[in-house]
Amino acid sequence: MPEQSDELKKLAAVATDLGLSSELRIKAIGLIGNIGSHDALLALLELVANEKLTRGERELAIKQAREIIKSSR
Repeated sequence: MPEQSDELKKLAAVATDLGLSSELRIKAIGLIGNIGSHDALLALLELVANEKLTRGERELAIKQAREIIKSSR
């Protein structure tokens, strides 16, 4: 589990790094969604709340979060 947490931190850092291309940030958001854990859900919700990200990136983060919630039923 610590490996997953470390991976999430790295992906979240990439997803919020405005010095990187939007394409890379979007890939990182998708990878966070693929992890599908509770911690991934929290990371995605933090991205949704980040007003510095583009609208599309934030919408993708909420979509990924929604998928995690659906899969946990």
